[in-house]
Amino acid sequence: MKNTVTKTDHASPDDAAPAIHVADLHKSFGDLEVLTGIDLDVNRGEVVCVIGPSGSGKSTLLRCVNLLEEPTSGTITVAGTEVTHEDVNIDRVRRGIGMVFQSFNLFPHLTVMENLTIAQRRVLGREKGESVKVARRNLERVGLTDKESAYPAKLSGGQQQRVAIARALSMDPQLMLFDEPTSALDPELVGDVLAVMRRLAAEGMTMLVVTHEMSFAREVADRVVFMDGGVIVEQGPPAQVVVDPQHARTREFLSRVLDPAAARLPE
Repeated sequence: MKNTVTKTDHASPDDAAPAIHVADLHKSFGDLEVLTGIDLDVNRGEVVCVIGPSGSGKSTLLRCVNLLEEPTSGTITVAGTEVTHEDVNIDRVRRGIGMVFQSFNLFPHLTVMENLTIAQRRVLGREKGESVKVARRNLERVGLTDKESAYPAKLSGGQQQRVAIARALSMDPQLMLFDEPTSALDPELVGDVLAVMRRLAAEGMTMLVVTHEMSFAREVADRVVFMDGGVIVEQGPPAQVVVDPQHARTREFLSRVLDPAAARLPE
């Protein structure tokens, strides 16, 4: 049984609707169909980890959720708003979605503090003093209070990714999307980033995470989704999907990426 993360319960009657609802989602790039009919709900406060081989459509699914990629067909609803509707104000919807990419996407000519406050002031209209206060609170959450005057080039990759997380959090998102946030990091830097994500999960943040970090998926996810060939092959709690997968393709994939002893959940 997964017991590494104990979550804060912020549920209310209004939380019954999914934070993300994806229905019959298709996405093609020219003649290449990358997503072929995805149905997926992510509930409020839930951590869903999406795993699978390269080219399975994981990142495309994530990018469709906030329309960084426009779906070919199907519907996506985020926090009660259908983002695929032709009349949607996608900029308004995106204000409630934090996105963390493989690359850190920090402004190199701005300090850490400036990176965290620029969108708060320009998009949310916050005064300078308030935006700085929010930024400092989130830098504390990611363990980088001493780096607010540093430029990105002076930070390690792991520190830059934690700054990127703090920047996303400073916009007060309702949910967070992570697209393989540790894939560009040296192995010794991965742990600090995953520790921040574990804390967010414990706080009850809704998270949809594309990851190759099986330990994180086992320990933190409420649900693991295995994708291959543009479809969801299998999904369920980590004890099912990672430890005792039911589908042959899931078993084959995990046999390639997991040491059998490492597949066991924590006692």
